[in-house]
Amino acid sequence: MNRRHLLAVYPLLLFSFFVSAQDNQRITAEKCGTMKRLEQRFAQDAMLKARFERNRLDFNSTVSLKKNLRDANTESTTYIPVVFHIVMTDPSLVTDAQIQAQLDTLNRDFFGVNGDSTNIPPYFKTLFGKSVIQFCLAQRTPDAESTNGIVRITTTTASFGIDDAIKHSYSNGDDSWNTDNYFNVWICALSNGILGYSTFPDDGSPKEQGVVIDYRSLPGGSFTGFNAGKTLTHETGHYFNLYHIWGDDNGSCDGTDYVDDTPNQADATSGCYSGIKTDACTSGGNGIMYQNYMDYSDDGCLVMFTPMQVARMEAALNTYRSTLLSSDGCQPVVVQNYDAQIRAINQPVQRLCSANFTPQVTIRNRGSQVLTSLQISTQIDNGPINSFQWTGSLPVYTTANVTLNNLTTTPGSHLITVYVSNPNNNADQNTTNDTLRINVQYYLPVTQVKEGFESSTFPPTAWDVVNPDGDITWQRVTTVSKTGIASAMIDNYDYPRIGQKDDLRMPVINVPAGTDSAFLSFQIAAATYTATSTAGNMWDSLEVLISTDCGQSYTSLYKKWGSTLVTRKTETTDAFYPTSSEWRKDSINLANYIGNSNLLITFRNTTGFENNIYLDDINLRTVVINPNLKAQGFLVTPNPTNGLIAVQFYPQPVNLKGIELIDGLGRKIAEVIVANGQANNYYSFDLGRYAAGTYIVRAIFSDRVIIRKVVKY
Repeated sequence: MNRRHLLAVYPLLLFSFFVSAQDNQRITAEKCGTMKRLEQRFAQDAMLKARFERNRLDFNSTVSLKKNLRDANTESTTYIPVVFHIVMTDPSLVTDAQIQAQLDTLNRDFFGVNGDSTNIPPYFKTLFGKSVIQFCLAQRTPDAESTNGIVRITTTTASFGIDDAIKHSYSNGDDSWNTDNYFNVWICALSNGILGYSTFPDDGSPKEQGVVIDYRSLPGGSFTGFNAGKTLTHETGHYFNLYHIWGDDNGSCDGTDYVDDTPNQADATSGCYSGIKTDACTSGGNGIMYQNYMDYSDDGCLVMFTPMQVARMEAALNTYRSTLLSSDGCQPVVVQNYDAQIRAINQPVQRLCSANFTPQVTIRNRGSQVLTSLQISTQIDNGPINSFQWTGSLPVYTTANVTLNNLTTTPGSHLITVYVSNPNNNADQNTTNDTLRINVQYYLPVTQVKEGFESSTFPPTAWDVVNPDGDITWQRVTTVSKTGIASAMIDNYDYPRIGQKDDLRMPVINVPAGTDSAFLSFQIAAATYTATSTAGNMWDSLEVLISTDCGQSYTSLYKKWGSTLVTRKTETTDAFYPTSSEWRKDSINLANYIGNSNLLITFRNTTGFENNIYLDDINLRTVVINPNLKAQGFLVTPNPTNGLIAVQFYPQPVNLKGIELIDGLGRKIAEVIVANGQANNYYSFDLGRYAAGTYIVRAIFSDRVIIRKVVKY
């Protein structure tokens, strides 16, 4: 089934499986969205699925060989730093006390010291697994500042789904902390009755690794039966590569959780049983293990992992998430007396439109002493160092924006380095945060652009790409083109996030005063996945914008989407590759910008998860009209001539019916008939075949006739 069909079906599946969870109502059917999320990822990316399944086979083989051996890295208690991102319309609804209670529950469950383990029936006591994995609230941020491991973000999104939108600030969520060093847990309101979902190791973007749970599942939350904190235990099991105990096989009994000491089970358990419970897959003996954290029983019934589950989790920690073992996130920050930080380089950003520029930076006081003076140094490539002495008053953990000395650069790409030193005329006691570097480019403005992306360098010299989310963006392809062998393309077909903007920016442009006309033209090819007649759809859009302040602000010149953008009229459910006839030339009049310098034009794609867009043959053309033509309005050149003559009009002729060429005897020897409304500015005749002498060019309008003499020698 096509990946789009799968994605379209999933909301229906979720609706049929999930009962909407309101406060004080029981959650029924599917509680966990982990497997659905994984299936969606596979539907979007077949290569991810192949890689994931190959890694799973390798991992299962490794775990099988080490069955009862604990890795040396996890022989003693291992602490993993956790950051809780509370992302809600009112994040204060989740208290610090609830977070601590949730963390305590998670630690007890993993360590096997949970008080409710007394509910493990005697016949499963020998299968009670105890892990050395423990969790702490992060004590330091990735930037080495003090924290309590709890981040509160106010969002306008009432509830989130399983599409990982909560994990990105651009979609009203909160960005992860470095997932190599922190276990990220997002807390929010989840839709469709889902209690939580998790990532498996190596299942996609590293920035999205972690667990998401509904805030009502926290200890003391409002989800009756599911408010003892076991949801996080369950999802953390997935995070460390555990599968559902029934193998997600819809009752066929041939699925697996890849663990040998859990009984085969037909399907998820609901409610809270007591005593032996059998089913079609385990019809005798001690029955199924509905007490296992990887089942769907009510929180009051979930009390255990098995030894092999513990071994699998600890192996996953060492195989996939070993960087968590060396993280210093659990260690409190030692605040030095003198610790100044260069926090950000605000200006310039990627593109310079002038050789002269003024850097702007943000500094931060990380020391315990009030920061009153600081040296800020800048360097372009390996050039001379320019120093700036800042004075002010910055208490601990406060910032200030600073404008530095003017700098001058040369055309090309450059590395700008900014570093701070001598806080309060003392040695900086933490030099790890003193330096930042950015790459910028500066090229002299041009007056003409002709770009077909034929060079293998992309972006072309003096062009750049702005890719805010660091994901799919503009690229050069050699499989599709209008002319030549290449074009620029953005892969909206595989870009599922709606509303992401990616810019392809042209060189800086000057349109000199005295220019009579200026036009930007380009070839475009585009298609949609969805029928263009669909109402209310979110479409891919292509916009052309112009900036007069080097990209600080833009004015839109052109914007098309849906039916106005496409060059293939029918929807295309496979990736779009245009034929030679599926291109369109669009043109934009830049007359309003004649006389302007340092113009920056950008092609902006905004994603709608539709289909690919291609650009080729981008041309910026300026025209300067012959001053004699401008003065006379009708000109025949050259005169005299021995061959071709150009018959030119300025401005565009109106009511022109035709042009006649008359010889010295009054005979019409050539003519051009002009259809109504089809007049051009330029026509030509070849006098090379005629005898020397004087000829007359007659321009015939509906209301007048204009003549010019021309001499053939």
